Amino acid sequence: MESTAHNKPKKGEFFLLEAGKINGPASGVVFENLDRLLSPPRLILKPEGGGFPTFRETPRLVHNPSKGPPPLDLEPGFSGYWLVSERLQKVMATVDPHAFAFAKVDYRLADGSRGPLHYFCDVVRELDALDENASTLHIDTSEPFINGKFYDLTGGASVTFDRRRLGNAHVFKTPFTTRVFVDRVFVDAVSTAGIVTDSDADGLWLIDDSDI
Repeated sequence: MESTAHNKPKKGEFFLLEAGKINGPASGVVFENLDRLLSPPRLILKPEGGGFPTFRETPRLVHNPSKGPPPLDLEPGFSGYWLVSERLQKVMATVDPHAFAFAKVDYRLADGSRGPLHYFCDVVRELDALDENASTLHIDTSEPFINGKFYDLTGGASVTFDRRRLGNAHVFKTPFTTRVFVDRVFVDAVSTAGIVTDSDADGLWLIDDSDI
């Protein structure tokens, strides 16, 4: 599909969404029963196709203060999943419910008492919507990638998307990178919920797609 001048990357339109703080200690949340949930020979809980397997028991997470602070609204690194707070989950499920899959976890404080409600989260929508003609990026076809190519966003890129192919989507991945993309509608909804979006203070790291 040919690009048009008005579809050039625009500042503040689309963003990469990364989880966790750039600087500072990782959270002190420990995945207590991971070994009882895994299905060997897999080393992580998340299936290759994404989403959630059938759990033998509810994932149990415990905050250990000696290992770090309590979780932020968005934390990475839980056997392939994000850990999200209740207020962020509500935004996700309201703004773009078909983009995500969620699973409740049993989150406990250090004394064993039940902590605030948290969820495992996976971005499950995948759309081939990046406008390659209007974007500037390295498209790697040098390896036998599963989908034939790979969008390499390292070293600088400027990308945008075809709204006709996105439809009503506000959060999505593409078949050619594992990165998660969001639009201004999602970012504004997160900010309205009181979650910080102009820094990584609450665990959301947003990178403008016009200048990656």
